Amino acid sequence: MTLEAIQYRRGRLHILNQLLLPHETCYEEIDTVQQGWQAIRDMKVRGAPAIAIVGCLSLVIELQQSNEEDKDAVVTFILDSLKYLVSARPTAVNIAKAAAELSALVRCETQKAESTAASIKESVITHIVSMLEKDIADNKNIGDCGARHILSRINKEKATILTHCNTGSLATAGYGTALGVIRSLHAMGRLEHVFCTETRPYNQGARLTAFELVYEKIPATLIADSMASIAMKEKGISAVVVGADRVVSNGDTANKVGTYQLAVSAKYHNIPFYVAAPCTSCDLSLENGEQIVIEERPHQELTDINGIRIAAPGIHVWNPAFDVTPHELITGGIITELGVFSPSELQDAVIRG
Repeated sequence: MTLEAIQYRRGRLHILNQLLLPHETCYEEIDTVQQGWQAIRDMKVRGAPAIAIVGCLSLVIELQQSNEEDKDAVVTFILDSLKYLVSARPTAVNIAKAAAELSALVRCETQKAESTAASIKESVITHIVSMLEKDIADNKNIGDCGARHILSRINKEKATILTHCNTGSLATAGYGTALGVIRSLHAMGRLEHVFCTETRPYNQGARLTAFELVYEKIPATLIADSMASIAMKEKGISAVVVGADRVVSNGDTANKVGTYQLAVSAKYHNIPFYVAAPCTSCDLSLENGEQIVIEERPHQELTDINGIRIAAPGIHVWNPAFDVTPHELITGGIITELGVFSPSELQDAVIRG
């Protein structure tokens, strides 16, 4: 049984509060767009696909509860809500793309003479719910495409994978991206072992990825971020597979901070480095990674653990949430639901769909 980070039934939305994992499994109800925004901002829910889905579903809940019958008021509320949700975490592109698609849908529906407040609400709700179903299907395709590609490049019966941050069911609607590749390898009986980094400063690897791997009885070992290079040297790593919050036109990829150094080390050790991401994480409006806005998180995430300060008082802190891996270091390829592509092939593949 796979973990569910998002539970949606018409009129009800619950999210798994990931801040409490692995010690407590607690689902919280989301009733409003404001609550959805706050859950994303506070990282109760995280991962680019999950951020988009939870944000949009929070809008669904408000629309289902609304009795507003004025068409213009409904349109204004939807467009303002979408703009607000995008501001919660700016680096992850999925929610920005979803907001743009939904805004275009609303404007198109508004132009129809027969449209009403109720019909516009229902069109938006239907579109958002379909996102939830599509994300799971896309993730399974990513997992299968990535697993087959990795196996085609190694000279062993089973693969040993190193991964970073959390890219599984907790970061998506279900199954996962990079962790989806690992799940597919495991289901095929072709996975030897997984090494997951703790992923400081928020410990998504130690708290969330390790939790998922143990839950599903996938053979895995937790390592500190600073152990990745020696693991590549001594532990027979077949491939490094990570997720992405934004992949731009030339293949440069923003992902959880620490990804860039893994790519550098993988290149040195001649280990293929893969990015696993749905096409919704690809932002073809940007030419290269220098144009990506990198979110900076509160200093306390680095200086404190569970509210207890561990850093020396008075020390300055720099806490970017993401870094950008240059496309030249993505040597294995970019794994999408459409297949596995080199960075130079990605743009055409996404456009072709």
